[in-house]
Amino acid sequence: MTDHGSDHHHDHDHDHARTVKPMVDEITDFEVLEIALRELCIEKGIFTAEEHRRFTEFAEQIGPTPAARLVARAWLDPEFAELAVNDSLAASKAVGVDWLEPTGFGTPSDFVAFQILADTPTVHHVIVCALCSCYPRPILGNSPEWYRTPNYRRRLVRWPRQVLAEFGLYLPDDIEVRVEDSNQKHRFMVMPMRPEGTDGWTEDQLAEIITRDCLIGVALPKPGVTTNVIVTTRPATHPGTAG
Repeated sequence: MTDHGSDHHHDHDHDHARTVKPMVDEITDFEVLEIALRELCIEKGIFTAEEHRRFTEFAEQIGPTPAARLVARAWLDPEFAELAVNDSLAASKAVGVDWLEPTGFGTPSDFVAFQILADTPTVHHVIVCALCSCYPRPILGNSPEWYRTPNYRRRLVRWPRQVLAEFGLYLPDDIEVRVEDSNQKHRFMVMPMRPEGTDGWTEDQLAEIITRDCLIGVALPKPGVTTNVIVTTRPATHPGTAG
């Protein structure tokens, strides 16, 4: 005798298996490459799984706070400001970032040519990596998503004022905009000018208004603005039609 109940249950299992979604989304080719390379490095003894975990946790927690403190200190101390421009690595170390050993547990940075670009009343700097997404991670943390997009990378070097305007930053015509292109070995950070209305402020107070976007050069520090929220934007348009 055929057990119809068993057949029904068997069919139900097949139907269920066909409809269950995978636990994770399909991974990208880059993720497959990262996994393969990581496992090969661990197998070859280049680093251990524990060292990889520690570095990953370090990379996820770093941010622009040391850079903001560096700029704030430079605003208050002319000698330190001169050091920041002439020996950016030494100035970074003074705020706790050693570019030769940024993690503090034996993992050196692969780039040590770091330059802090000081804005002036007539020159404004903004950084980009036109080729990919080179960024001064040891002192600014991970780059924002928009910094890595072709839209930003390709257009900033051609139409910097238009791109800055899309971030809400409108600069007078008599201010020169200098776009500094980072590369595999050379990284940059912007030191904006101290804004008016901050006389008598402490280093802590000044550091609060020096946001990540100010350090990239797509924003200016302002009293009361302590986040990276873009408050004035407009749609990207062709330069010929931009207002």
